[in-house]
Amino acid sequence: MPKSILFIIDELELKYFEFNDLVTNFWFIKEFLKRDYTVNIAVKGDLFIQNANAFVKARKSYLKDENIFYEKTQKEYLVNDFDVVFFRPDPPVDIEYINACYIFDYVDREKTLLINDPAQIKNFNEKLHVNYFPEFAPENIVTASPELIFNFAEKNHESILKPLNRCFGSGVYYLNSEDKNLLTIINSMTQEGKTPVMVQKYLPEAKLGDKRVLIIGENVMEECIQKLPGEHNFKFSTHSDKFFQDTHLTQNEKLMAEKIASQLSERGLYLIGLDVINEKVIEINVTSPCYFIREINQHYGIHFEDKIMTHLEKLISKHFSQERLYAFNK
Repeated sequence: MPKSILFIIDELELKYFEFNDLVTNFWFIKEFLKRDYTVNIAVKGDLFIQNANAFVKARKSYLKDENIFYEKTQKEYLVNDFDVVFFRPDPPVDIEYINACYIFDYVDREKTLLINDPAQIKNFNEKLHVNYFPEFAPENIVTASPELIFNFAEKNHESILKPLNRCFGSGVYYLNSEDKNLLTIINSMTQEGKTPVMVQKYLPEAKLGDKRVLIIGENVMEECIQKLPGEHNFKFSTHSDKFFQDTHLTQNEKLMAEKIASQLSERGLYLIGLDVINEKVIEINVTSPCYFIREINQHYGIHFEDKIMTHLEKLISKHFSQERLYAFNK
């Protein structure tokens, strides 16, 4: 089994790396270290190209007293020195994010498994591409036109406006056709008709929160969590225990998630988080989806990280088994 792992994490996660069990990468890295993998970490700005090869300045992480730490000195590596790279910086998907994805165009995918593949991340928008699966998505429009958005909002009376490149609910607005500020919000968020946004029909069940459905490869996890709207808010906005509750997948939701998992895993998008309201997918998270491991452990009384690692190791093993077979047959 390949044992050398690189995590590209967010700059804020690097700053608060130790003890941060709210963060999915904390659990991933900890579990890999417990299983005797070598794990290095880096951020987007540590990636570079030299002589047409992709390099990274990475820090070695280690386990101590059940917590993770990293060495402060960096070492230069070819990205292809690693068996597996987890590319998991947080949005916004701005030009710095896209440039980091481009560096992986110089990585040999036969030597290194990329989770999720940055080439596919840059070609997939977490909001807009719910329309790859129109049968599962709420009615929506993606446009920069204030007129089209205003007409959509008037027709549906209640709707949700989302910027296309942010995360954690940043810049998301509830629109009501009776609101005298409606056009002001639309013009502001589209920068007077220059920036496309998504507007979805509001689902009344959103008052009860949305489910985070978790996918690894083609496997849909049975365990999921309900994210509740924050105080004085229409959306999940506070990562606090009181805004989570356990829930379950309906049969339709599981079938829906399995179809999405099958198609996206073929693209190299293996770690997926679906946000689901009343059997409708409102967002498909592929950049750095949160797996809410601490919360699922608390609500289900399990060690969810063990189940996740079983699927991740199978995914890694399957990839390298296929690569060895391909090399043998060449």
